[in-house]
Parts: sequence; C-alpha cells; structure tokens
Amino acid sequence: MTDDELTGLTAIEAAEHIANGDFSSEEYVGACLDRIAAIDGEVHAFVHLDPDAALAQAREVDERRRNGQPIGLLHGIPVAIKDIFDTADYPTECGTAVLKGRQPMQDSAVAARLREAGAVIIGKTVTTECAYFSPGPTRNPHDLTRTPGGSSSGSAAAVAAAMVPLAVGSQTNGSVIRPAAFCGVYGVKPSHGLISRAGALMLSRTLDHVGVMARSLADAALILEVLAGYDAADADTRPVASPDYLEQVAEPPPVPPRLAFVRTPAWDKADPATHAAFSELAASLGEQVSEIDLPDDYAAAWDDHHVIMATDMAHNLDPLLQRGGDVLSQQLRDLMTEGRSFSAVRYLQARQNGKAYATGIGKLFDEFDAILTPSTPGVAPVGEATGSPAFNTLWSLTGLPAVTLPLLNGEGGMPLGVQLVGATRDDARLLRTANWLIEQLDS
Repeated sequence: MTDDELTGLTAIEAAEHIANGDFSSEEYVGACLDRIAAIDGEVHAFVHLDPDAALAQAREVDERRRNGQPIGLLHGIPVAIKDIFDTADYPTECGTAVLKGRQPMQDSAVAARLREAGAVIIGKTVTTECAYFSPGPTRNPHDLTRTPGGSSSGSAAAVAAAMVPLAVGSQTNGSVIRPAAFCGVYGVKPSHGLISRAGALMLSRTLDHVGVMARSLADAALILEVLAGYDAADADTRPVASPDYLEQVAEPPPVPPRLAFVRTPAWDKADPATHAAFSELAASLGEQVSEIDLPDDYAAAWDDHHVIMATDMAHNLDPLLQRGGDVLSQQLRDLMTEGRSFSAVRYLQARQNGKAYATGIGKLFDEFDAILTPSTPGVAPVGEATGSPAFNTLWSLTGLPAVTLPLLNGEGGMPLGVQLVGATRDDARLLRTANWLIEQLDS
C-alpha cells in the first residue's frame, strides 16, 4: 500500500491488516509520521512529537506479534493524546508556559490503557491554555483560516487531517464535541466517570470527562472499549463490567429508535443555516422524531455550569497561578478571580441543580432512545476564537453521554455536526442509535 492508502485506513482496518501480517506497525506508523511531516507545518496539531520514539514503540509491538505474544485491540495503531494527559515518554505542559518542560514520571490512566492495548502513542496534541479558551496555534484542516475549536483542538485536527486514526481529548464544557464537529470527525464524550481521569489536568471533578475522536463511529467504539472501566485512582469510575461497545454499535436496534428533538435554551445562539438544517433533518426522519421543550427553569443551567467550572478551576489551578502569575492569560486569570467570588451556598446550589437537571432529562429516555440537537451553533468560525460551547454545556453539567456525527454541511461546505445525547451509563445504546441514524441518512 502507498502512504496515502495506509493513512486512509480506519483503525479497525489497520489493526486487522497488522494482525494478519499484511504490513507492520512500523510501516503504518511511518506513513502517519510522513503525513504529519508533510502537513503539520500548516495545521499545527502536534506540540510534542518524537518520530524515533514512535517508531521504536511500533517495532516493539511488531516484535511482540512475531513472538506469538497476545496482542490487544489497538495493536500497532498510532494514537494522539491531548497534552493534558501525563505521558512518561513525552512532556505534558497543558498548553501553558508555566509548565514548560514538565516531564511526568509515569503515564496517566489513559496512556497506560492505550499501551496495554498495544497502541503506539505517537505524540501529544495541542490544547488551549489549561484546556480553557485561550487558543493554541492549531488550524482547521478543512480551512486554515478557521478555528478547529477547543480545547481539544490538536486532537480533532490530527484525526481530520488523517495524521492519525484515533485521538484522545477531554471535555469540561464543549472541548470534545465542538472541535470534533468543527473538524468533521466523530467525537464521543462518554458518561461522566466512564473513563478514568487519573494523571490528567483536573479543572473540575464534577464536569471533567475524557473523550475520543475518530474518522468512523466503529473506531470511536473501539477506543472507548479500551479506555472505559474502573480505576481506583478516579473515585467517579465504577467497578462494573463494561459492555462490548464495538459489538453493540453494529447491532440493529430491536425497534426503530425514537429521537427527541431538543432545541435547548441555546437555540437562539445557532445561526439561521443551522436552524434550517436541523428542522429539515428532523422532518426527514418523520415519526421517529418528536420535538420536546425543556422546562423554563433549565435556562439557568448555563449559569450553574459556569459557577461550578469557575469555582473549581480557581481552586484546582491556583498552584499554577501562584507559580506563573502573569504568564497565564488574562482570560484565565479573570475566570479564576470570578470563581473565588462565588459563595459556597451558590456553588453547592449549582451542583444540586445539575443533579436535578440530569434527573429531569433522564425521564425522557423512558420514551426516547436519544436526544437530537446541534453540536455547535454553526460551522467553525473564521479566526482564532475557539467558538461557542453553548450546545454542549448542558450535557457536560449533567454528565450524560454525547456523540457528534459529521452528517451535515454548512457554509462553504464546512462540516456541521449532529449531536445525539443518551441516558447516563447507557453509552452503548447511544452508539447503536447513532449508527442507526447514520444508516438512515445514507439510505
């Protein structure tokens, strides 16, 4: 195969070829590295990349297969990791000069699980400053004048540009779904606590999620299967068996799924083209979709999310502020100042409200398989700003699983994501419903 043919493969296809001996992990990783060398000078998806180290990892997993040792689900597959997850072989600087040169002594839980599954951690991708709003250098591969979104900007761009088949990101507000949608790839923000955050930069224990990006839904299910599971180092994970996500995503639903079209109180923030596209999408699905309005008091959810995020970040990032002072952006320092101003009563009320919103929305899943809503207000905007997370905030606050699907196009042919939201801890059902929607629109 040519390099273009290799980098065009899905992770599942590449893993099968490597397992069969059609080509080696070293050849596949080499093709990805060549593509990174050719185009990342413009896209700027990677912040830390060591081709020799990546190839050494590939040779090691190749040797394992040749010796007849057991191989994992991601054997030989290169994966890019957002630079907020600790890696023993790469620096982890979290997008801030305060942590310049920081080299962890051990892997995060995410990196460790990837290695156990045979993956090659090819490099670290650009994050916005401390996974907040101040952007890094990454550009959208579809149009270099546009943002890739944030904060998992490099991860989304690397997958979209076929530099890697899989990448890991994180979401506290909209940092997986938004960049995945802007860059036209599949993104999954699983249920809160499904994937361990041990060894990752903590912004908010209540809101932080680990997410994944891929160029196919099946690939997203594959890496989710590797990463999901209990970890005693993350108290929000649970000691329960994980389903076979890859198997369930391909299963036909027992009955055609029903979708609740929920505009959310953020609807007015979407542009007219998004309004038209989603109204047309809902109409095309006919009786499988019902329009549902949330109660008026849900409009306060965005303020509640902000209170929790600002307060938790003021606490968790204070050591960086004390160490770095003016090195941090004014935008981040202003947020931390605001976080320190909220009373304990207001903070606890916001957390209580978040649980109430989740309970209320949870009742929808007695009747519906998933919620249908935009991933973003529109296509990726021109310029450096990372775009609005307005259509992601509620699902981060409630901890419900969400997936963005690159099914629509907007202005200039740019990707426009379709978001589905599922019941908590029912991620497999959400992926199955998402696959059904893809097949419906392809038929």
